[in-house]
Amino acid sequence: MMEIRFANDSDPSGWMTLVQSVRDAFPGLETPEALAAHRDTVMEFIARREAICAVEKGRVVGALLFSRKENELCFLAVLPEFRRQHIAESMVALSLPELDPERDVTVTTYREGVPEGIAARAFYQRLGFREGALTEEFGSPVQQFVLKHRFVPAGTTVSPQKLALPS
Repeated sequence: MMEIRFANDSDPSGWMTLVQSVRDAFPGLETPEALAAHRDTVMEFIARREAICAVEKGRVVGALLFSRKENELCFLAVLPEFRRQHIAESMVALSLPELDPERDVTVTTYREGVPEGIAARAFYQRLGFREGALTEEFGSPVQQFVLKHRFVPAGTTVSPQKLALPS
């Protein structure tokens, strides 16, 4: 049975196994040093309770980092064989009540026309995010997506079906 939960100190090894398998889709994870830095970041986010994972039979199959301070989704990945099962939506739904409902939520992904970003862009748009500023991260052209502020009381779980906001 799939479990969507906040990550804990037992998850980094499985988390990094997932990251290794999807790293080609994420600029900035090309080198062993970058992967080590990502692991350090994951540990920091776990300590702040800003890391969510999807676990199936003891295996981390989805991962989400979010920042309360920045009110953003920082990293989201699901193993290819587990996609299209609403895992990413469920992780985002668990994170949103942890963010400030009075501020916009942001996420950065590939720009339009980049094949690696087609699914991610469609996913965020389906959740109610709208295209924002064009920028660059790790030397790659990217675009910010913005979910306009909304009211979600702290401690409330948002079902994936109720995540998208009206246009």
